Amino acid sequence: MTNPKSPIAEQFRTIRTNIQFSNVDEEIQTMIVTSSGPGEGKSTTTANLAVVFSQQGKRVLMIDADLRKPTVHYTFRTENHIGLSNVLTRQTTLEEAVQTTAQENLWLLTSGPIPPNPSELLGSKGMQNLLEKAKDEYDLIIFDTPPVLAVTDAQVLSNLADGVVLVVSSGKTETDAAKKAKELLDSAKAKILGVVLNNKKQEESHYYYYYGGK
Repeated sequence: MTNPKSPIAEQFRTIRTNIQFSNVDEEIQTMIVTSSGPGEGKSTTTANLAVVFSQQGKRVLMIDADLRKPTVHYTFRTENHIGLSNVLTRQTTLEEAVQTTAQENLWLLTSGPIPPNPSELLGSKGMQNLLEKAKDEYDLIIFDTPPVLAVTDAQVLSNLADGVVLVVSSGKTETDAAKKAKELLDSAKAKILGVVLNNKKQEESHYYYYYGGK
């Protein structure tokens, strides 16, 4: 999102505002972004949200918690030799694994090497410890997680996060799949902040819409 005056940039600022208003009683410090299935723009949405929150002056840490098919290091064009999986297995520290980005106030923790037990790692005591440390250093921690219907990872993490944003793709995500994803998140006692509908064509442009949660 290189052009701050583009329609998409404006839509993400609107989404940012709606997220902030969705939980007026307490500030959201940890948030996961997920989708029902692959290819719905989840990772792009996560990255753009991280950027607009950092542009607001918040210290933002974006974590690639997709320990199966990580893509964040491609988006930010960086290395992925050391990351989340290394921190969770105590091979390195959070401070050593976090990378800076070209965007002011935005830091990145890539996935690291793909482990054999992603769900166990994400639900481990190590993840709780990582979150506690991260909360002391950053104003907002945003997780990019695997699709809800594919694996349980997003549900596992939703228990630890203040809220969840569900991404659906116009014309791609089936209604039943979106409903099933919401049911699984509800059963995990996740707080759904809202739904981002992307690739909705209007006047031959791509816009992003936000629908509030329950």
